[in-house]
Amino acid sequence: MSRLSALRRNRLLQKGALIALAAWSLGATSFAPEGYDPEDQENKVWEEGSVVLPDAPVAANLMEFYVGPTATQTFYIDEKSVSVGGDGVVRYTLVSKSKSGAVNVSYEGIRCATIERKAYAYGGADGSWTKARDPVWRPITELVANRQHAALVKDYFCDVTTVAGNATEIVKRIKYKHPMAPARDYSPGSYNR
Repeated sequence: MSRLSALRRNRLLQKGALIALAAWSLGATSFAPEGYDPEDQENKVWEEGSVVLPDAPVAANLMEFYVGPTATQTFYIDEKSVSVGGDGVVRYTLVSKSKSGAVNVSYEGIRCATIERKAYAYGGADGSWTKARDPVWRPITELVANRQHAALVKDYFCDVTTVAGNATEIVKRIKYKHPMAPARDYSPGSYNR
């Protein structure tokens, strides 16, 4: 095949690709639901759903999960507290135990869309809850010894920036120690450290 015919074929392929792309982009909007306006979605402000504090955790319902080799505490999720809200937030009770026996209990949420966490309340020894003083969304980082939130995001709660299933599926992954496949991109540049 001559060089000239190869160039013609290449240009023909390029034109065909451009025509296909133009046809696809014109037809892509026809698949949107009636009344759908992509600009509305872009300008839509996320609203957090209401939060109802769960019952205090019970030892029989605690599921341990692996955080990493540098962890200085052991971490558990109360299986009865796991929920996925209509706002896309996974809420759960986290129990952390230090090697010296200290126990901390918190009711938290993780928002997969932004890879952030929020503490709603802290548990007392008597089973009561005290609302968090500063309940704001904070970025989740991997660069800490106790990276429990990063482990929950990567292994159990989030499929990149969407919730990975419903509460039952999340509980099964934690309970039976079946973290999600590690092929997702959670490198330091892909989310907040």
